[in-house]
Amino acid sequence: MPNVNERPPVWVGHIVLNVSDLQRSSVFWNTVGMRPVERNDYVSIFELRGGTHLVLVKGAPAPGGAPFDLMVEDLDATHAAWAGSGLTVSAIERGDIHDGFKVTDPDGYVVDISNSHVVGTV
Repeated sequence: MPNVNERPPVWVGHIVLNVSDLQRSSVFWNTVGMRPVERNDYVSIFELRGGTHLVLVKGAPAPGGAPFDLMVEDLDATHAAWAGSGLTVSAIERGDIHDGFKVTDPDGYVVDISNSHVVGTV
């Protein structure tokens, strides 16, 4: 088992979301800041920091809490930028471990966004 200053040996590979409109969802996740990797009539794939891929597939969305959360370096700047881009964001809530806010995608997935508390090398 690695110590706290070593890079962990595992990470999340893929997160999959069913979306009703690939084009609309692709625009949203690109605005959030994810890097487009693949886009065709059946799937859109975006890369997150660290190499995890968000895979969007056409299907029946499940609005409500997303099955993942996201972390950002500068929460206040991210909140301001996303609000300025027209994304639906909640107010920032200050907490004991994380500060955070929520962003809602076009299909009603609500994603928790928090500031980072990464320890060691990532």
